[in-house]
Amino acid sequence: MHALFYASIAAAGNLAGGLVLTARDQWSRRSIEFVLAFSAGFLVAVSLGELVPESVIRGGAQAGWWMLGGFVMVHLTQHALVGHFHFGEETHAVSRSVGISALIGLMLHTLVDGVAIATSFAVSDGMGYVVLAAIVLHKLPEGLAIGSLFIASGRSVAAAIGAAGALGLATIIGAALAGQVDFLATHGLALSAGVTLYVGGSNLIPEFQGRTGWSHNACFFGGVAAYAAVAVTLAQ
Repeated sequence: MHALFYASIAAAGNLAGGLVLTARDQWSRRSIEFVLAFSAGFLVAVSLGELVPESVIRGGAQAGWWMLGGFVMVHLTQHALVGHFHFGEETHAVSRSVGISALIGLMLHTLVDGVAIATSFAVSDGMGYVVLAAIVLHKLPEGLAIGSLFIASGRSVAAAIGAAGALGLATIIGAALAGQVDFLATHGLALSAGVTLYVGGSNLIPEFQGRTGWSHNACFFGGVAAYAAVAVTLAQ
């Protein structure tokens, strides 16, 4: 039951991202990029430092295939099937079909977020909190991304917030399914590892990779260092 509670906390991050649209004058694009850079470092570190090793322990040699499946699934649903998508605020006009297809792709991703929360807490509370933190970090820019896509496609702010809320609902459903479906209990963590690695390495890093100076890199390495500090603390 506590997994559903924590999944609800993560879901609130999606909704908060949509609500940011109503106060976006208070958020600079640069500040959002710093959040994305820190989140990227934390997500990549959590995936390689926590999720991948534990997935192999739980799923054996097959774990690598399920990680690959999670990685490929996100690329398929967020990029191959969607003509235009990126994290952060959308600044270009897009078609309505792009908004809907992006929503469907992101809902599959957030469903796995819920699975990750439930399966990681099933391993240990310490791992659960680390994974929860990683997921919460990218929830706000995720909600902002889908909300701004909806507005860029001509929909209302209310519809944009509703889309962000749908991502949160999918997260809660994923956590609920993880406790009921044996396959997810065994391989859900491996799927989550692939998804998390893709989000950090392919979705978030490109958002700041072309920026000059060390500010964004410092935030990225700060995210990695934050994970390392948490991991060392939990190991003591």
